[in-house]
Amino acid sequence: MANLIVYYSRKGQNYWSGSIVDLVKGNTERVAEFIQKAVGGDLFEIETVKEYSKDYMTCTEEAKGELQQHARPELKKYLDSIDDYDTIFLGYPNWWGTMPMCVYTFLEHYDLTGKKIVPFCTNEGSGMGGSERELKKICKGANVVSGLVIHGAEAAKSEAKVATWAKKNV
Repeated sequence: MANLIVYYSRKGQNYWSGSIVDLVKGNTERVAEFIQKAVGGDLFEIETVKEYSKDYMTCTEEAKGELQQHARPELKKYLDSIDDYDTIFLGYPNWWGTMPMCVYTFLEHYDLTGKKIVPFCTNEGSGMGGSERELKKICKGANVVSGLVIHGAEAAKSEAKVATWAKKNV
């Protein structure tokens, strides 16, 4: 059985240690790549059909609206199957105390029974929020383990921490 590393990540404008910066590569994507390097597996990026605003503040309002509406944004693509994976590392930024709604869209597309779900979350101080609780609700029949919290501004320097954690979860 193989590892799958699924993530949603925001490139471009991000809140970063108290200010807005322009990131060439999103924080969550960096962490996902560190996991792949440490334990191997296939990477899959969750991408929405309708892109969020490039402006960070506008994007946060769009995300808040999706959360309030329990929206399930349409995704550009899905994996044909997740049957060959026993462990799924799942990465996302903390948006409004939980995962972006597109992550819900992805998860609800599959039968996750018997899978080990290993969450990791980038944030600027809000930790995992309620996302672990939410994962246990929507990942019926899966074993959702405790996640890893990475401060977004430290994501690029987190490789050793991420590798140690990932190796303990395979």
